[in-house]
Amino acid sequence: MEPIQEGRAGSPPALRRVITLRHAVAIYVSSLLGSGIFVIPGLAARIAGPASIVSWALLSLASYPFAYTFAKLSAKRPESGGIYAFARDGIGLNAGAATAWLFLAWAVLGAPAATVAAASYLAFVFPLTRLDIYLAAASILILAFVVNYVGIRFTGRVQLATVAAILVALVIAVVASAPRVRPANYTPFLPSGLGSIGTAAALIVWSYLGYENTSNVAEEFRNPERDFHRSVVISVFLISGLYLAIAVVTVGTGAYTVGGGVTPFAAMMSDAFGSYGGAIVALLAVFVTFGTVNAYVAGMARVYYAAARDGVFPRTLAAVDRRTGVPHHALVFLIVLVLVSLLAFYLADVDFVTAFLMASGAAVLTYVIGSIAGIRLLNERGLRRVLPWISLLVSLALLPFIGALLAASVAIAGIGLLASWVLSHRERGAIPGA
Repeated sequence: MEPIQEGRAGSPPALRRVITLRHAVAIYVSSLLGSGIFVIPGLAARIAGPASIVSWALLSLASYPFAYTFAKLSAKRPESGGIYAFARDGIGLNAGAATAWLFLAWAVLGAPAATVAAASYLAFVFPLTRLDIYLAAASILILAFVVNYVGIRFTGRVQLATVAAILVALVIAVVASAPRVRPANYTPFLPSGLGSIGTAAALIVWSYLGYENTSNVAEEFRNPERDFHRSVVISVFLISGLYLAIAVVTVGTGAYTVGGGVTPFAAMMSDAFGSYGGAIVALLAVFVTFGTVNAYVAGMARVYYAAARDGVFPRTLAAVDRRTGVPHHALVFLIVLVLVSLLAFYLADVDFVTAFLMASGAAVLTYVIGSIAGIRLLNERGLRRVLPWISLLVSLALLPFIGALLAASVAIAGIGLLASWVLSHRERGAIPGA
């Protein structure tokens, strides 16, 4: 086991610099190619029909400015917390605090949606009740917490195995389904009007979220200046190519018309391989979603750790386990809140589209802040100078399509900012009786 990095004798334990290029690619790819790829293509096609392919293409083009901006910032400022740290340094502590609370909104809204979506695939094969599905979702979350508690190096190794499984599964699904693509399924191309492309894009953006997640663990990169941009380029090409292929096949086979569009992969694989195909995809969906949740638990916990170091969150969350080098208090904080949110989803019976759009709202607002920070902090030349601006414009363009569901993220961020203000004033002794 690698020794814990300490600045001087007796200083608190620090995060460990153990992430290499292959681990970075694994975290990038598994952060993006998770539960969304099993669910979002079908839901997007239900919204926009064959024109949903246009939404996928537009977001594939827009993904590089996002990825470049956050990777460049991380390479220059390899600090735990990612966009939170960029916002704090580039805009101010209040902007950083808002970002930290938006990340919390993102986690508590998105993790239940992702894990329940994956568990729903099991119901495609096994006779599960609604309660069974939610218990399976809770199991995925708890397992991700356990893996992360062991340490970031173990998390990276798990991600490598997950990415290999994802890539193999997606290639098999596309190749096996290609003979069942029918040109007639692409007409009419725009059945729900031009605005449906934007609505589908607002939903699809969930599948492109993840480029910021690797920035959250930047402090644990062995060579951030070298590995960040290389891992981004590799990941963008892999992800964009696979997403477009899957979108084309999902529409071309008409798989999105089965089961309300929630389980298109199971439908495609069942057509290709019979009942065994559906069972394989169901189990794989759970495994892949675990990989995504595993990556996000690692990243989100580092955001709360960084925010706690600055007094934005309670300082107890800044503790690092001396044996594993993991911010264990932040991990516990995250998993408890996500499990409570999962229970709320169960009681309120939140539907998939609403859940994903609410989480996307928090994420896009985070990207807006991160892009502004990139504009202020990066001093690029030539065409690269406009990339943070493109990232900002794309983020702003997506917000209207999320609509009123943005209120959930704004409310959580607003309440969180108030809590941070009270916390900071208590620490300074400004509140009588504190």
